[in-house]
Amino acid sequence: MNSTPDQHGDDHPADREVVVSLSRCDAQDARAVFDVLTAAFASDHPMGETPEASAGPRPDVWVTTVDVTEPSTGAGPARLTAPVTVEAQGGYRAVDRLRTHLGGAFAVSVVGTAAGDQEQEVRLRLENR
Repeated sequence: MNSTPDQHGDDHPADREVVVSLSRCDAQDARAVFDVLTAAFASDHPMGETPEASAGPRPDVWVTTVDVTEPSTGAGPARLTAPVTVEAQGGYRAVDRLRTHLGGAFAVSVVGTAAGDQEQEVRLRLENR
């Protein structure tokens, strides 16, 4: 059995897709982050879609899945009204691509990680540059 990684490196779904969850932010900031992501990556949310806040005492969490295989653009600066917490779950290379791309638009800090065999979950804090 050959355990050498594939030369292309992106044949496993975990190397392409990242599940992104946003919390501790309002709908305007969620839209700003989603717009940065959908400008560069295939996503299950269209560009310009404003996430809808729910009524009630529970905090909102917005979720999208992006394919980070081939970013179409670099990210320019984006504005947030307050810091945003991002949970990114996917393969190591995929999450790194996502984090690098977000770094073009925001100041990005890693505030937590959980590692598995082929995937990781990273908690990021996004702030204005």
